[in-house]
Amino acid sequence: MDLYADNLLPSDLMIWGYARSDLGDDGLRDRLRPYLQKAAKEGKKITQDHVNSFTGKIFYQQGKSYGDIDAFENLASKIEEHEKKNPSVCHNRLFYFAIPPNVFAETGEAVKLTAMATRGWTRVIVEKPFGRDLKSYEKLSKSLSQNFEEKHLYRIDHYLGKEMVQNLLVLRFGNLWFERLWNRDNIQSVTLTFKEPFGTEGRGGYFDKYGIIRDIQQNHLLQVFCLMAMEAPLKLVGEESGQFIRDAKCHVLNATEIITLDNVILGQYEGYTDDESIDNKDSNTPTFAVICLYINTPRWAGVPFILKAGKAMNEHKTEMRVQFKDIPASEYLFDTKCARNELVMKMRPSDAIYMKTNVKRPGYHTVPVQSELEVNYNQRYSEENNPDAYSRLILDVLRGRQGTFVRDDELRRSWEIFTPILHKIEGENIRPIIYQRGSRGPKEADDFIARKTDFEFHAEYSHMYHHGKASL
Repeated sequence: MDLYADNLLPSDLMIWGYARSDLGDDGLRDRLRPYLQKAAKEGKKITQDHVNSFTGKIFYQQGKSYGDIDAFENLASKIEEHEKKNPSVCHNRLFYFAIPPNVFAETGEAVKLTAMATRGWTRVIVEKPFGRDLKSYEKLSKSLSQNFEEKHLYRIDHYLGKEMVQNLLVLRFGNLWFERLWNRDNIQSVTLTFKEPFGTEGRGGYFDKYGIIRDIQQNHLLQVFCLMAMEAPLKLVGEESGQFIRDAKCHVLNATEIITLDNVILGQYEGYTDDESIDNKDSNTPTFAVICLYINTPRWAGVPFILKAGKAMNEHKTEMRVQFKDIPASEYLFDTKCARNELVMKMRPSDAIYMKTNVKRPGYHTVPVQSELEVNYNQRYSEENNPDAYSRLILDVLRGRQGTFVRDDELRRSWEIFTPILHKIEGENIRPIIYQRGSRGPKEADDFIARKTDFEFHAEYSHMYHHGKASL
């Protein structure tokens, strides 16, 4: 809807929903309209006129199954009738597979046989999960590749569309000082954190099949990890940039060590299995995990990358935090140790970038104290349009930009890194540590991070725009 309001979609746009439910065009429109009207009421650029005209472009096709050839033929004939009204232009078709992975194959085959574009491109967005392990991913990949070439496929991870994640490329490669510091000589550790203050809340049946590692770390946080650690691609914008960016991400993954049990801490919040949708009341599915990754390259050798994710925790937060090494000779110079510098890039609860920097405390004495150099996006760019991640990514698909999507070899290597530890957890019934709802997670996790990273936690530091003390 944001793309439509910004006039970034063609005027003869048609959107077709496909499912097994008996909805009809009006039924689908009625389901979508409240969400669109909510956006209009919230004072965004979307107006009621946008809502009315946009819903008029939405249609529905019912099928007996996701691979119902007759239904897809019927859909294709309706699309062709619309396209015949303007035969002089290209008519492109974008299919969004927000469906269970076990029906990718039959749906892909139905599209291939009946509904490919004849006067334009055909592209397919594939929503996660991309399997449960290496073997299941390879099966899914094979089923898709039987019907579509890699150039047709856009495996979507919405984290790659987030403002702060996309900002990484400009920050890293658009600033002279940034790259000079971005190596093992200056960086002590890198921590990528995902916290949610709520649990599974009725979605436990789904979550229990995957767990926090598959749900967050193997995809979302690993994508951020790649962008933070990769070398500079040959191009970041323009033709072939997508290939170069994904090549650079694959190089990082190929140099990343396979995860072992001594580099993992698992947790499960108290009361997790009380969720009625969870059948296995003795489940060992982790709702919290800390994973330490190492990259065997000259830039990063020996630097720990921490991927931390948890549900039912003490706050709602997603951030990237880089802690630099100790300030040389600070104790001699100032008669006190200066706190380490940190670069923090926050995605939730709001977009912000700040560098924890030592400055002189006001007064008569030269006493270093931590403050921050900050760009707060809500304040600095309050008048700028900041679209949601999915809007950005769908526009990238329409423009044929694949750099913000996950390539086949990239996913395969990510599963190679994670599959052994996932099989070990499940095969040996490794039990997670129980932690309290609303906490920071298991105490053992803090001990683990301190041991792996020598991270310095400055409890006395308080960010001026946030309540409470700093936390990881």
